[in-house]
Amino acid sequence: MGVGAMSLAAFTGTPGQKTNSRKNDHIEMALSASEGVRKPASLFKASDQFKQALIEEEGVRYTVYRDVAGYPTVGIGHLIRPADKLRLGDRISDQQALDFLDQDLAIAERGVRILVGDLPLHQHEFDALLDLVYNVGLGNVSQSESPRLNAAIQSRDYDAISDELNYTHAGGRVARGLEFRSERREQIFLDASYEDPRETGSSNLS
Repeated sequence: MGVGAMSLAAFTGTPGQKTNSRKNDHIEMALSASEGVRKPASLFKASDQFKQALIEEEGVRYTVYRDVAGYPTVGIGHLIRPADKLRLGDRISDQQALDFLDQDLAIAERGVRILVGDLPLHQHEFDALLDLVYNVGLGNVSQSESPRLNAAIQSRDYDAISDELNYTHAGGRVARGLEFRSERREQIFLDASYEDPRETGSSNLS
């Protein structure tokens, strides 16, 4: 079932429900990563664990606003396009937010497949790269913009890939939220841990 067919409550829920669910999902994902083999990126789509983490990071905004880089944005980090016919201050519904999320995830999933080529991945590694592409756009992880990331992918150096998941600037400035998000992204890639380090107290950022 796609996220568009569900309500936002299916991913946000109550704090207690989220924590227990994510803990179990983390255990299952870690076991899968240790016991399974990496597979082509073409076989993966965003996991529910990733969608939950994404909603936590992006938040859900029903009124069109300017993000930290100054771009008109709405829903779950959806950048407004001319076809959306929305302006600053316009409001959207739950269903519109979910529709935008479906559209943006599909674009980002294709972007990850383009980025990694034939590099095999675990689900959690795909999810971490998906968060990167969703957050910064495919253009910013291109060969010209992110040569070290692309070199790490080409050499199949997974540790080096994790080192290149750190994107912290928006509008030419370091954004605190992006620092935490980058830390969480690396945690997902390396440990299949989707929990927010700000909530668990495991963050390395002071």
